[in-house]
Amino acid sequence: MTIEKVKIVFQKIKNFVLTKHFAMHVGLVILFYLVIIFATVLYLDLATNHGEKIVVPNLVGMNGEEAKKKIEELDLQYQILDSIYDPKSPEGTVVEQLVEPTSISKVHVKSGRIIGLRLTKRSQMVEMPSLVHKQLQFAESILEQRGLRFSIQYRPTSEANGSVLDQLFRGRRIKEGDRIPIGAIVTLIVGQNDQGEPISIPNFVGLSMADARYIMDTLGVTSYSFVCPDCSTAQDSMAAIIFSQTPEFIEGSTVFKSTQFTLSMKRSISDIEIPH
Repeated sequence: MTIEKVKIVFQKIKNFVLTKHFAMHVGLVILFYLVIIFATVLYLDLATNHGEKIVVPNLVGMNGEEAKKKIEELDLQYQILDSIYDPKSPEGTVVEQLVEPTSISKVHVKSGRIIGLRLTKRSQMVEMPSLVHKQLQFAESILEQRGLRFSIQYRPTSEANGSVLDQLFRGRRIKEGDRIPIGAIVTLIVGQNDQGEPISIPNFVGLSMADARYIMDTLGVTSYSFVCPDCSTAQDSMAAIIFSQTPEFIEGSTVFKSTQFTLSMKRSISDIEIPH
């Protein structure tokens, strides 16, 4: 391309740029971009509630329902994160909040912000073990280790004497892995096929574990258990004294040899009354 042709091309471009038609299109393009930028800024301003400042109140120690109502009044939202076991506080009390109060964090929030709450609960849950086909004494020890209490009901059976046939909670069968509160009473249905001969109920109150076992062995009783909540070691149990028994000692009363005896013990004997 010659220099003359290049000059002609540049002259045409120059003439076109200087026309009103070109200026109008450039103006429309600039206007379009300005409208887009303005709309974007306006949308972000509205979507993020620009300039809005909400003071986050201190909800710790407040009842959960009151805290929820307070949050909703401020046009905020709440979410229950989890529950924390605390037997000393009323159930449903707020013990932690996320976001922290503005008085502590110096941070304000906008409407719609989610405030996380952690509440207290009075009961701690524990998983139920499988005790079916286990011997009674073993089942009792497992329940005690998990902080559960128990009651015993006997059922005639042609086999499995002294072993657990079923486990119930509040009158219904409870499966392994079901969660129940610590301290709950589990009913153990125990098989019994040999009642044995009747024996007089011994008085175990005031005796040690060793003395009680000696009497049990002498009488031929094999179903018995010792309960000592404040005993931490085997030495504690050996030194503890029986303060209560089931079946209760009544002069002249008898039970079958297969009856389950439960003997409750304490390490301290200061508050034990030993019958004469």
